[in-house]
Amino acid sequence: MSEPKPPTPTGGDTYKGWLFKWTNYIKGYQRRWFVLSNGLLSYYRTQAEMGHTCRGTINLATANIAVEDSCNFVISNGGAQTYHLKANSEVERQRWITALELAKAKAVHMQAESDDSGDECPAVPPTPGQGGGRNSEVQSTLRTLNSKVEDLNTCNDLIVKHGSALQRSLSELEGIRAGGDMGEKIRQVTERATLFRITSNAMINACRDFLSLAQSHSKRWQKALQVERDQRIRLEETLEQLAKQHNHLERAFRGATVLPPSFSNPSLGGASGKGDASDEDDENEFFDAMEDPAEFITVPADPKYHRRSGSNVSGLSNETGMDDQSVNFDELSLASNPESPQPLELEPVRQRRTRIPDKPNYYLNLWSIMKNCIGKELSKIPMPVNFNEPLSMLQRLSEDLEYYELLDKGAKCQSSLEQMCYVAAFTVSSYSTTVHRTGKPFNPLLGETFELDRLKDCGYRSLCEQVSHHPPAAAHHAMSEKGWSLRQEITLASKFRGKYLSIMPLGSIQCIFEKSNNHYSWKKVTTTVHNIIVGKLWIDQSGEIDVVNHKTGDRCHLKFAPYSYFSRDVPRKVTGVVTDKDGKAHYVLSGTWDEKMEFSRIMQSSKGENGTEGKQRTVYQTLKAKEIWKKNPLPDGAENMYYFSTLALTLNEPEDGVAPTDSRRRPDQRLMEDGRWDEANAEKQRLEEKQRTNRREREREAVKAASSPEEGAHQDNHQALWFEKLDDPVSGETLHVYKGGYWETKDSGSWDMCPDIF
Repeated sequence: MSEPKPPTPTGGDTYKGWLFKWTNYIKGYQRRWFVLSNGLLSYYRTQAEMGHTCRGTINLATANIAVEDSCNFVISNGGAQTYHLKANSEVERQRWITALELAKAKAVHMQAESDDSGDECPAVPPTPGQGGGRNSEVQSTLRTLNSKVEDLNTCNDLIVKHGSALQRSLSELEGIRAGGDMGEKIRQVTERATLFRITSNAMINACRDFLSLAQSHSKRWQKALQVERDQRIRLEETLEQLAKQHNHLERAFRGATVLPPSFSNPSLGGASGKGDASDEDDENEFFDAMEDPAEFITVPADPKYHRRSGSNVSGLSNETGMDDQSVNFDELSLASNPESPQPLELEPVRQRRTRIPDKPNYYLNLWSIMKNCIGKELSKIPMPVNFNEPLSMLQRLSEDLEYYELLDKGAKCQSSLEQMCYVAAFTVSSYSTTVHRTGKPFNPLLGETFELDRLKDCGYRSLCEQVSHHPPAAAHHAMSEKGWSLRQEITLASKFRGKYLSIMPLGSIQCIFEKSNNHYSWKKVTTTVHNIIVGKLWIDQSGEIDVVNHKTGDRCHLKFAPYSYFSRDVPRKVTGVVTDKDGKAHYVLSGTWDEKMEFSRIMQSSKGENGTEGKQRTVYQTLKAKEIWKKNPLPDGAENMYYFSTLALTLNEPEDGVAPTDSRRRPDQRLMEDGRWDEANAEKQRLEEKQRTNRREREREAVKAASSPEEGAHQDNHQALWFEKLDDPVSGETLHVYKGGYWETKDSGSWDMCPDIF
């Protein structure tokens, strides 16, 4: 680490610099950025935090400043706050002590003045729009300076009075004591007192000169302020006229049937080209270049691209160039789709719950359990329900469908590239519910299922089943009346690394659109839970996702940027580019996985300058970004309900007619939701022991059926009930695919084939 820079005096009473602050016995002294301003001493971890995160502030008006040794000093305000600080050198410490003492004296004086004059001179803010506002401010400043000089005059009178008395006393003492040495010392003291009085007079004279100078320049200040005020008024009037002309030109352009040659000629350059760029409408938006090692940057497209039309530009692309015509993506896609269904009469849907019992505040030492789990597979570690949330992993998988509308919109798209944008936004949206969800979902029991029947509400049905126990794997299938189906098989690999927990989802997700037969597949990114030992738990998503259309070869590369304390980018940032089979880029996506995503059409691309790592970045000229997805707000009181979303609150709601293996019927999970955690822990141990007994029984049967004991020693002959393992000919992957029969069985109400797992 480089040597800390000396503190920097700035304008006014502000003083800044690096100091070492005592934190605790583990970390000791830590380097912090301190700012002394207006009688307050504040500190930050870095200079970059000054704009948003202050770590602590102490008022010097009531503080005591004590020096411990050559570099250390202490600031305390009576016990509530105490800062043990250390400077880099004795000189630097003395600079800080001097600045602190001066700031303290000013703060005490200002506080005393405020107490004395608080009822006498109430502050009257200047009336906006009046010419005298600035003048009154200047006059107020002069009055303040004058009062300060009067105070200094009073102090000077006291100094003169006491100085004269001191000299008289010393003269009398010199006359009484005749000793030479004593007389010499007294003469030295007299000289110092005289110098002190002369210095005080000089200070008063300097203050008088300053006041005189300020008064002489008062008229000049008032004139300058008046000029600035007149210029501001003229600028406001000019901007208002430009805005009116701008709107008039937009309306005239959109109403024109024939483009003038100056607009239709793409080869125009020079001054006319610059003129077009300066008059372009609000379709052009500037995107800041992303921090290295970003592979591309985006800039506004040339205005000529906003007026492109033709058979090669789809309805969505045409809409992107007509921002103010209030044409919605969905309405445009529906208008271009002659097979769109007509509106049906809505049936009354079920009213679902909006609350669950509040989470109890039970204390449990996490480290006492996790310290024995470092480096182990988390799914094999028995955990109390205190670390869980009252949902199973199957229900968490079903939460991926919270923003099913994105797939509904994608099913209406005429272009596969536009459809890819909606599928990519859907992949990002599945992470939005995890930002505050630090609770661990229940590990499903082998054969456990979960159905999510929203056919009447939302037009889709979903079914999950735990198809394997070691390794734990869950299969998921969803089908929509809007013409899409989703299937996935997820195996979670998790490792505890001491300070953080990494969760790596293995397996793929596939989405198929019936009308176009477009077949998409992608994988999930790594989830990391930080601050396992000390601090507040927080979750981050990091990695890269490639969404592939196996029919057309289109691809979307999404990058989830990991959180960095030193990054200038927004946290939880996601960027992506949609390309066709030839690698040509068509759309850019950007946003955050916990808030929203936007996309913009690429009109032209070129190679730009090299980044910090020597890689040449691509520059994309894009139209204005459009919001494609936005996170739904959490329900009221979500912080007391495990930060569940509106959909998550309904997942464990009891329903009639579900399978006996459904997660809603799991007793330990139900007890935890009701707040009976001790009973839930006991029930959880019973279910896990029952599952181990069933597993040993299956292994014994496998040994009996095998030709040799060694061949069937560790085989598990469990077969999934509603899914079967197949090789997908399109993606080339092996996964469990829904084989049908569940919803028919539910209609008949015959669940005899379901195992007794609870």
